[in-house]
Amino acid sequence: MHAIVQHTFGPAETLRYEQVADPHPGPGQVRIAVAASGVHLVDTAIRRGEPGPFPRPELPMTPGREVAGVVDELGEGVDPVWLGRRVVAHLGPASGGYAELAVREVEALHELPGAVGFEAAVAMIGTGRTTMSILRQAELTADDVVVVTSAAGGIGNLAVQHAHSIGATVVGAASGSKLEHVTAAGADIAADYTRDDWPDQVRQALDGRDVTAVLDGAGGAPGRAAFDLLGAGGRIVLFGRPFGERAFTTDDLIARALTATVALGPNLLRVPGGMRALEEESMAALAEGRLAPLVGPPFPLAEAAAAHTALEDRRTFGKLVLRP
Repeated sequence: MHAIVQHTFGPAETLRYEQVADPHPGPGQVRIAVAASGVHLVDTAIRRGEPGPFPRPELPMTPGREVAGVVDELGEGVDPVWLGRRVVAHLGPASGGYAELAVREVEALHELPGAVGFEAAVAMIGTGRTTMSILRQAELTADDVVVVTSAAGGIGNLAVQHAHSIGATVVGAASGSKLEHVTAAGADIAADYTRDDWPDQVRQALDGRDVTAVLDGAGGAPGRAAFDLLGAGGRIVLFGRPFGERAFTTDDLIARALTATVALGPNLLRVPGGMRALEEESMAALAEGRLAPLVGPPFPLAEAAAAHTALEDRRTFGKLVLRP
């Protein structure tokens, strides 16, 4: 099979498209003929060898932790009913997703209804479950006025959809070229956070209403600007970018009676029922049409390095997917 192999930590160019031996499932495992592989911001940090939520992997390795496709081989003890089934799976801290074939334990699989596409499924198995956890912590209601930064990203776009669906007033902030995706997700106000005056435009559009909640996946200057929009007693949930990029302090919170939740790292997924419950919640929302992930144009598997570069340069929108 073909796979992306990384022999050294470093820039995107360390991701090499190579021919490697086909994997085979062990007891209790299946092999998936991969139709779509998910790319995550965490993958870029792993590639660089930076500390993060997962142990630094041994090299050489094949990156990628989210796959969707068709089961084409069964390990010992697996019910034959799984052969030929359309499935999606998160590979956990293990890697191996940027490949034409991937192996996973059968209990980690989610079977896909016929109407659910592979790219949408691979977007929801990882990004979707993370979004479910963030939304649990945000506890949004119809009375909220919500600002979502990175609203054209995978998590941000799902958050906009959810907030709109429950009747909240939604401000979606993203770069100007991506605002059409923010509006399509249901934002009442779409703000270009590359403009210095975007907070003033939001205040004017809200006509005196206070922002009660911020879901910030951008950090830096956009994150600080969104934070400054919060009214007294509001709350902010941080996700996506490292906490070091956040531009406010504990004193800032105390001065305005604000609360902050850092939805980063493994603790994000430590909820009742665990990760499996979040995955099931996410996949049900997809199958029932309650949430529809925004998926950007897929990259061929052979162009994984270009996909990483585009993601790091913030030139993508929605979920980034590789197609073998």
